[in-house]
Amino acid sequence: MIYTLRHLTTYRYARPVHFARCGLRLRLTDDEGQTVLASTLTISPEPRHRTERRDHFGLDVTSIIIDTPHTELRVEALSRVRVERPSMPAPETGPAWERIRDEALRSRSLAPDAPIHYLFPSPRVSLVPDVTDYARSSFPSGRSALGGAYDLMQRIRRDFRFDAKATSVRTPLEEAFALRAGVCQDFAHIMIAGLRGLGIPSAYVSGYLRTIPPAGQPRLRGADASHAWVSVWCGDGWIGLDPTNGIAMCDDHIVVARGRDYTDVSPIDGIVSSSGAQKLKVEVDVIPDGEPMPEATVTVEAERV
Repeated sequence: MIYTLRHLTTYRYARPVHFARCGLRLRLTDDEGQTVLASTLTISPEPRHRTERRDHFGLDVTSIIIDTPHTELRVEALSRVRVERPSMPAPETGPAWERIRDEALRSRSLAPDAPIHYLFPSPRVSLVPDVTDYARSSFPSGRSALGGAYDLMQRIRRDFRFDAKATSVRTPLEEAFALRAGVCQDFAHIMIAGLRGLGIPSAYVSGYLRTIPPAGQPRLRGADASHAWVSVWCGDGWIGLDPTNGIAMCDDHIVVARGRDYTDVSPIDGIVSSSGAQKLKVEVDVIPDGEPMPEATVTVEAERV
C-alpha cells in the first residue's frame, strides 16, 4: 500500500514570539517494513538556523531556530510512503518469555534496536507494581513472549475505555491505569510498563493509522490523527502490537518514530520566548494511493496520541 501523509501543526500566539528553538520529529524513515518515496518539511516563518541529524534511536530530527517575531508558527510535513509488511507470526509461537527476559539481560549490544535500551524505566514509563501484577496474569510459566504480549494487548483493549477527556498528554501512567481510561498514548505506556516490569523489552512507537470514513461519507481533511502503539522484542526481532485496537501492526500502520516512551518521539518540542496564551491546531491526513486529498477542513485543537 502507498500512502500520502500530511501532518500540519499550527501554533497561534496571543503575543509575538521573538525567539523559538524547536526539535521536529516528523520525517519518516525507511524501517519497519516501509519505504519513504518522498518527504518535505515546510516551516513558516522561515528559520534562521536549520540542521538535520539522526538521533541514537535512528530518528531524523530537524532542529530549528526562529528569531523573526511572529504570532503564528506553521509546520507541515508531507510524505509519500510504501508499506509492505509480512503477517505477524502466530501468537503462541516463539521462545518462552523467561528465555526472552534472560537473553535481554545478557545482551551486550548498544545498537539502536538493542533490547537493553527498552528494558528499564524511562521518563514517562515507571515500573509500577500494580501494572506489573496486571501484566503477570498474561504470562504463566513457559508461555511464549509473543503469546503473553498478544494476550496483554487484548486485555488492555477490553479493560480500558478510550476517553480523550479522561487524561492529558502529561497524565502519569499510574493515573491512567487507575482510571482504566485514556488514549493510545496512555495504553501504550501502560502496556510497556507491564512488559518491562516482567523483564521483556518493549518500545513506544508513534505514527499514523489509516482510517476509513463511514460508507457514503467523504473523507474530511485533517480528520485523521497521530497514533501510538508498542513494539515488543521477541528474541529474533521486534513485533508491533496496538493495544488501543487490539491488533498487530499491519499495513494500515505507518511508523514515524520508535523510542523508550513519548518523550523520545514527541513531534515538536522546544522553547519560545513570549508571554500570553497560545492555541494549537493539528491536522493529519492519511490518504491511500488513488484517493484525492480531501478539501474540507476539520479543526483539532490539541494533538493527543
